[in-house]
Amino acid sequence: MKKKASKLKPDVQKPLSSRKAYRNTLSKLQKQLVKLQRHFIGKNDKILIIMEGRDASGKDGTIKRIVQHLSPRETRVVALGKPSDRDNTSWYFQRYVSHLPAAQELVLFNRSWYNRAGVERVMDFCTEAEYEEFMSSVLDFEKMLINSGIKLFKYYLDISKSEQKRRLNNRKTDPLKQWKTSLIDEQAIKHWEKYTVARNEMLARTHNSIAPWTIVRANNKHQARLNIIKDLLDRLHYSGKDKKLVKPDPKIIYEFDVSTLENDQLAK
Repeated sequence: MKKKASKLKPDVQKPLSSRKAYRNTLSKLQKQLVKLQRHFIGKNDKILIIMEGRDASGKDGTIKRIVQHLSPRETRVVALGKPSDRDNTSWYFQRYVSHLPAAQELVLFNRSWYNRAGVERVMDFCTEAEYEEFMSSVLDFEKMLINSGIKLFKYYLDISKSEQKRRLNNRKTDPLKQWKTSLIDEQAIKHWEKYTVARNEMLARTHNSIAPWTIVRANNKHQARLNIIKDLLDRLHYSGKDKKLVKPDPKIIYEFDVSTLENDQLAK
């Protein structure tokens, strides 16, 4: 029985003791990730992780902590830019296929083909026909990936409107984060409601038992990062697993269900 998710809480500055506890737990989990990588290299596994969410939801930071101590030869992060003219005339999934994991590889997509269900739809970068074609074919595409041996994980990082606004404003003033700013950021708050509608439809229509969505309450960056790593470690087999350490918090991370929308568990 699925537990109801807790309300979103703002990502406030943590006391030193809390930050120390976070760093200690993160270090332990990263050691578990190294054990996991050693295992899937030995088994020729192929792992694909998709990170989706609104702008400033914490995808970059989470991915950075996952890959920080992993072997770069078997680990790749994919963050594709604006489609080229050639991309726009090709099969929609084509530009993503070349980045899929081969044996022994872990690949993380910082945004993915679900751009079509989010940014492209909200900003009118695709037609309604192109959107419907994507929505009707994406699960078949993912089923092919899974049948080929790829272990697919889909995470959606959910943040509140006030938290997104705070983080986007912080990007503008922090010289170390200004590389993250884009013209699309300026539209994020303006089109908040449209993104909410697009998110809800995407989750409802592209979630199934074969390729489920996992929701992450991401207002607290530290808790979001730790629980995504825990969830990943908990769901994959490897030797030397610390089962108590990798048990995720169901108040932070949980599998999507239609009741998630009906009970207003996501940011509105």
